[in-house]
Amino acid sequence: MTQQSESTTSTVSEQQAVHEPVSRPLLRPYPPLAAPRPLGELRLWPRSFMDRLTAPLPGLKAFARFAREGAVRPGTEGLKDVPLLPYEPAPLPRVGVRTVAVSWAGHASWVVRIGGLSVLTDPVWSRRILGTPARITPVGIAWGELPRLDAVVVSHNHYDHLDAPTLSRLPRHIPVFAPAGLAAWFRRRRFSCVTELDWWEGAELDGVRFDFVPAHHWSKRTLTDTCRSLWGGWVLTAPDGQRVYFAGDTGYGHWFERIGRRYPGIDLALMPIGAYDPRWWLRDVHCDPEEAVRATLDLGARRMAPMHWGTFVLSAEPVLEPLTRVRVAWEKAGLDREDLWDLPVGASRVLE
Repeated sequence: MTQQSESTTSTVSEQQAVHEPVSRPLLRPYPPLAAPRPLGELRLWPRSFMDRLTAPLPGLKAFARFAREGAVRPGTEGLKDVPLLPYEPAPLPRVGVRTVAVSWAGHASWVVRIGGLSVLTDPVWSRRILGTPARITPVGIAWGELPRLDAVVVSHNHYDHLDAPTLSRLPRHIPVFAPAGLAAWFRRRRFSCVTELDWWEGAELDGVRFDFVPAHHWSKRTLTDTCRSLWGGWVLTAPDGQRVYFAGDTGYGHWFERIGRRYPGIDLALMPIGAYDPRWWLRDVHCDPEEAVRATLDLGARRMAPMHWGTFVLSAEPVLEPLTRVRVAWEKAGLDREDLWDLPVGASRVLE
């Protein structure tokens, strides 16, 4: 399947530089960012985004193999460490306009404080989501303890990232930033300020820029809507230039290097590290821990905070394995241990 380039001037040499580190002097700079789109803009989109896939979706042969040898959940041995999963809920830190702070509620749900705004990512406060056992760690931030929220960003429409019961608890006037093709879902639920963006587009709210960037993933919510809406991550940029990248859900691939060059100086990357086993089945859509570290290097990000593990059992790896492996990979890469923000569910970290 085809992939959309960021720019019509992208070269073959760029496409071949997938595994090169970010700061290469031979790589040309990108043009300035596009002007921000209007908030709440009504837009028309193609019926399908299948052409954005970076790998084909599984076919009948893959499903047959999975039926023969695939494992949906870890065995008893892989679940024995559930009581050891890090869970340390604590009050959210007080922050100023120039402070960046992140608080992990679990899975891909974060409270990101940046540029004076409090932004909620992929909010899932439900105990159970469709087709998945109940969460194995409680939500790390009680709903009543949330700060006044200024915006919500959603990466894609899978149930573990777009949770209708949780979103129903939000005020309908809150600004929502969503992938192309997903605004109608929100508007049917009476959200009044929904800004849907294509890859490499951005919008601004009170001086903070929200840019939607590519991911190696897909979308589906019903039997008939495969890839009818887009998927991706978000780069949040404060007026003073501080940047947080929220990857959403993604496999490893060439987009990270391009995102890093398009948005240099990422201070923190919120990266998924779980739901990767069996590898032959999930490689194209979920990073494993080593790939998450590699992606962080490709981005040129200064720090990484792991997510998308230890909350819902979505695949066959042991529940604590992602944390163990990402720590080893970080050390092997020669990176400063202080820059790996491997937070317990419920914990926060402030960027000094």
